[in-house]
Amino acid sequence: MRGAIAILIVIGGFVLQAVSYFWLAAPLGIPTSPVYSNPRISFAPTLFILGVMLVFLAAVVYELLPERGTDEKTRS
Repeated sequence: MRGAIAILIVIGGFVLQAVSYFWLAAPLGIPTSPVYSNPRISFAPTLFILGVMLVFLAAVVYELLPERGTDEKTRS
C-alpha cells in the first residue's frame, strides 16, 4: 500500500512539473522578442518547484508509512 501511495505521489509530481513547464511557463511560438522569455503565468516556476518537492516527498512517505500486515513485534 505504501508503495502505491509513493508511486502516485511521484507520478503526480512529474505531471505537475510537465504541465507547469510545457503549458504554463514556456510560451509557444518562434522567439522573436524578449516577451518569449517570460512565463505565460507568473507562478508557473513555483508550481514546477512544488512538483519537484512532491517527488522527493514520495520517498519520505514511503519510509514513514508502516508496511501493511506487520506489527511492531515482528519488525526489527
